[in-house]
Amino acid sequence: MAPDFSDRSDFDDAERGFVATLEPLKITDAEGRIVFDLSGYEFLDGDCPDTVDPGLFRQSRLCVKNGLFEVVEGIYQIRGFDLSNMTLVEGDTGVIVIDPLVSVECAAAGLALYRKHRGERPVTGVIYTHSHGDHFGGVLGVLPDGAGDVPILAPAGFMAEAVSENVYAGIAMNRRGNYMYGVTLPVGPQGHVGAGLGLQGSTGQVSLLAPTLDVTYTGQTETLDGVPIVFQITPGTEAPSEMNFHFPRHRALCMAENATHTLHNLLTLRGAQVRDPRMWSHYLDEAIELFADASDVVFASHHWPTWGTDNLVRFVSQQRDLYIYLHDQTVRRMNQGMTGVEIAEEMTLPPALEEAWHARGYYGSVSHNVKAIYQRYLGWFDGHPSSLWQHPPTALAHRYVQVIGGIDAVVEHGRRFSDEGDLRFAAELLKHAVFADPDHAPAREALAEVYTRLGHGSENATWRGFYLTGAKELREGITAPELDLGGGMAAALSVEQLFDTLAIRVDGLRAAGESLCIDWHFTEPDLTIRTMLSNGALIRTRDPRSVATKVDLSLTLTKSQLLGLLAGGDLDAVTTDGDETALRRLFGLLDEPSPAFAIVTP
Repeated sequence: MAPDFSDRSDFDDAERGFVATLEPLKITDAEGRIVFDLSGYEFLDGDCPDTVDPGLFRQSRLCVKNGLFEVVEGIYQIRGFDLSNMTLVEGDTGVIVIDPLVSVECAAAGLALYRKHRGERPVTGVIYTHSHGDHFGGVLGVLPDGAGDVPILAPAGFMAEAVSENVYAGIAMNRRGNYMYGVTLPVGPQGHVGAGLGLQGSTGQVSLLAPTLDVTYTGQTETLDGVPIVFQITPGTEAPSEMNFHFPRHRALCMAENATHTLHNLLTLRGAQVRDPRMWSHYLDEAIELFADASDVVFASHHWPTWGTDNLVRFVSQQRDLYIYLHDQTVRRMNQGMTGVEIAEEMTLPPALEEAWHARGYYGSVSHNVKAIYQRYLGWFDGHPSSLWQHPPTALAHRYVQVIGGIDAVVEHGRRFSDEGDLRFAAELLKHAVFADPDHAPAREALAEVYTRLGHGSENATWRGFYLTGAKELREGITAPELDLGGGMAAALSVEQLFDTLAIRVDGLRAAGESLCIDWHFTEPDLTIRTMLSNGALIRTRDPRSVATKVDLSLTLTKSQLLGLLAGGDLDAVTTDGDETALRRLFGLLDEPSPAFAIVTP
């Protein structure tokens, strides 16, 4: 079953309340580098080409609508200026900013558009709905001088989760995110047509200001600039730290990223912690119970609002049913002995959900969400003994190629399966050919052709991004990611989190024979951190009470000076006692991460 293409209600909602936009919508950084550009998407005004799934084409036509929109009197949204939305709520003296986009430049441009049409209102509050970078990265675009006295609200646990995802694993996630979002693809029917959750993400400066007030419980009410807000915490849903909230005076409900106009991810293709669909569904149901009767509109940090109490209840309840259905039916089959791949292959949604546009898999998918649920409960192991100790990809590829009769035979078989329409198995065979001989041009091109066809046929934007980026890199080589997730966030990290970023870079085997102890005495903030190399691991102890056998170096410094040292600065302004070469020895054991590692080749 498929939804009704003649239904125009989403288009009516996506266009409702339009005030103005930028013409053209092209945003640059201080050096003139383009960080966000909607030129090239004019093809979305025409008929759907045969290289784009019709459902994904429709979704992109909705997501390309951009500018300043009025949600209700006193609540506005900037949509289409980044992957996410920025919401602006007018208070007594200024404006409260909800989720300031991915990058500083886009947030500043959105706020400037708002002020042009609504007046030069100061920012009097900031709310982060959750811990993903597209909901806080542009904060210095709306608070360029820092927080000062402006309150910044976030759900409890926000900083720990933001750092865990965007810094600790940020390099790997950013590289895979380039595939997922098709960042390097040319815009057009053959390439990038949208991201499902929005049109595209920006590549400007990512920033972070730490929250000044945590939201810790459902029912917590805060008043910002005269505006009362009632919060609902929703941990473990779309993000480990997330919250919905209600504006009683406006009869408006913000669902963060817990209810959007697509099936969302339970495990993103860029990588993340597996989300809990059971709790996700529970919190959606709770939101209906708490706020629906007092709401005339529901909006989120992606896509467009839904107006009318009956409409919003239908929308949120179908989203609720979607996640719990996937959970319960996966677990039911899992307990019958089926593996994640087997369950994903046969999972079908009930008719009402199959026909709902907002339940379609433009961003998440039924297939990879089912596998995520399996992983959440049972992990990577499918229970078959042969899966316990498999060869790594390159070694496995050489053996498959040998068994099949050589690389030319593998390519021939791959092309045959491709010609017969079995693109999935063609990709599997040709992957082995490329991993066995990455310089074999016919194998690379044959696999690129298969990935291109798979991408053009995918309803899911993130699958399309992976397939087409894989094809592009097979043909043209790797393009390094432009977005720097870590650099602009470092100042917001705690001292202990900064040391954790060092620990994950230690080359364990090279460090295994080293014995090294450094005491870091901070005057601001007032604490001491002891770092010790022990069996190749960097151990961090706060305010140590034990006496170390030997302290090689003691440093007295501020957090700002630590940031300088980590950026390659020297010890001139730092008070030292002991062997200053110890710091050089420690830094010499750190690996530099590889932001452009190979994915479709060994």
